[in-house]
Amino acid sequence: MKIRPKVSIETKQLIYLAAAFAALVIIRIMPISESLRIAGDAELTAAGQTALGILVFALILWMTEAIPFHITGLLSIILLALFKTDSYKEIVSVGFGNDIITFFIGVLVLSAFITVSGLGKRIGMLILSKTGNHTGNILFGFLLTGTLLSMWVTNMAVAAMLMPLAVGILEEEGIKPLKSNFGRALLIACAWGSIIGGIATPSGAGPNPLAIGFVREMAGIDITFAQWMLYGVPAALLMVPAAWTVLMLFFKPEMKHLAKTKKEMQAEYRALPRMNRTEIVTLILFLLTVLLWLTSPLLERWLGITIPISMPVLFTSCLFFIPKLGGIHWKRIEPEISWSGILLIVSGISLGMMLYFTGAAKWLSLVLLSGIGNLPSIAMVFIIVLMISLLKIIFSSNTVTATIIIPIMIELAVALGLPVLAVALPASLVASLAFILVTSSPTNVIPYSAGYFSIADFAKSGLLMTLFGTVIMTFVITLIGTVKGIY
Repeated sequence: MKIRPKVSIETKQLIYLAAAFAALVIIRIMPISESLRIAGDAELTAAGQTALGILVFALILWMTEAIPFHITGLLSIILLALFKTDSYKEIVSVGFGNDIITFFIGVLVLSAFITVSGLGKRIGMLILSKTGNHTGNILFGFLLTGTLLSMWVTNMAVAAMLMPLAVGILEEEGIKPLKSNFGRALLIACAWGSIIGGIATPSGAGPNPLAIGFVREMAGIDITFAQWMLYGVPAALLMVPAAWTVLMLFFKPEMKHLAKTKKEMQAEYRALPRMNRTEIVTLILFLLTVLLWLTSPLLERWLGITIPISMPVLFTSCLFFIPKLGGIHWKRIEPEISWSGILLIVSGISLGMMLYFTGAAKWLSLVLLSGIGNLPSIAMVFIIVLMISLLKIIFSSNTVTATIIIPIMIELAVALGLPVLAVALPASLVASLAFILVTSSPTNVIPYSAGYFSIADFAKSGLLMTLFGTVIMTFVITLIGTVKGIY
């Protein structure tokens, strides 16, 4: 009996790459009937069909990791230009010229200082002194901490703060990247907690105020801070135990307890020296960043300028390097910054915006969602939440998702004679949930950059978490919406 030679990893990668190119070509040249090409007032143009093909090309490579994930993104930019979906200059400018890039650089600098200064380890030891050394409790503690913080601080900033704390715990235990279920679960918890808390308040995630603005401008309906929280807070708090259950199911830690006992952790925390100057400066600048984020609307009115989300963290990041203030040189910080993560975001925004500009995203959304008007309220909410959660696989930015989906939902509600909030509210609340693909949100990229879990790890657990989240969101929105007279 002949033994077949094993296919090398490089050969598999080439096969995946060839399959991705084949899928791109097939989708680009595939004939589509006129009835399918036109959905409502949206038409799938030739450029849009090409953009969808390039999207599938990127998805195949991201899921198989045939080449580095950020290189896939850059290659997608080249393909968008070669196939003339738009000019190369325009494609690159919407990515590299996006405000989110400077924001991401700023939070990575902040994250690096939290790690290098020792503040991250101190906060991590504080968390451990409260949760104890039980690995299940530690996972729940990180999920809950991320959720509570990201209600008020943007998702990416919370992920950037939690990631080095988690890595510090794993390094202390001698756990290597991709070698531990606990490592996988803990870093995914950093992403999921940050994402879950983002739905709780209007300030929790970028799509939230964008969605509120669309509803006000297009439908004349004001959603107040408290009204949003009425739906968002219960949904977020219910998702925390659901996320913990999924992580324990897929990545049950290989050990129940860390090497140190709870008493040893508490004693070790109490024995820490007083915070040094660099730690104090880091803590002050972090709190200042949060304060500036929260008070930006007031500062805008006072200063008479627009303050985008990146400006506060970029300002405080610069303060770290003032002589005799931060106490740590750039050369020490530079290796801690995930430049591959930055490239992924740049390319992902470019791809997502080209889907938007070519009309492919609008066509796809209408094809998938136009039949919801005849469903019972609970079924309609379930379909909206589930479909938009799955569309997050396609859209590379939460803001892009909200920009494309929310106006369509409002127009759809009007066309079907439904209350606008009945359709727009579930779409608005779920716009920032991205549990399946690492590349669907920069919030996921930050923990992923630590290297402890793969894209496949994130996707397989994220599929079940998406289903749990959909059920929870449907229950909360339908129940409260019925009481409030929306359904």
